[in-house]
Amino acid sequence: MTTDMENKEIEVMVADPSHVSYVNTILDTIREAAKVRGTGIAERTYDYVATKIKEGKAVIALQGDQFVGFSYIESWGNKQFVATSGLIVHPDFQGRGIAKRIKDATFKLARLRWPWAKIFSLTSGAAVMKMNTELGYVPVTFAQLTDDDAFWKGCEGCINHHILMEKNRKFCICTAMLYDPKQHPEDPYKV
Repeated sequence: MTTDMENKEIEVMVADPSHVSYVNTILDTIREAAKVRGTGIAERTYDYVATKIKEGKAVIALQGDQFVGFSYIESWGNKQFVATSGLIVHPDFQGRGIAKRIKDATFKLARLRWPWAKIFSLTSGAAVMKMNTELGYVPVTFAQLTDDDAFWKGCEGCINHHILMEKNRKFCICTAMLYDPKQHPEDPYKV
């Protein structure tokens, strides 16, 4: 027997200030996913995630008022690079294509806000690599990403940060993937 909530559509949208009430749930979901996966997921603070939401730099998925998933974007290197980060789907909703919908929405949001910027993603997950590839990202070396120290400081919350530092930020457990709009003449967001 299905409930009304199970039949309710899952909405994926740009987050607005009313969604700040989900920050603790988002952070708890990220922490639990890191434990289950045993791989690096950079820890973020309440204020950091709340700011992304308030600035319209986040995408949230909800089923009614129930949290389903989340991701955010951030510009780096004088807005020459944009990272899509923090992609998470609550375990109760995994396997339904929600991560792909969120990833597509963050990609579109990044392209609309900074159409000239290169978009990058660091991931240790095969599913995210597949989604990135479908969007036109290609694997690159870390040297092809932003050299903005503030970005790399964000990796301090990851359990693999010591590897990144031992390798002088040249590589880590994650795969770096980059979307360069100059390589995509068909890109509808190109300026």
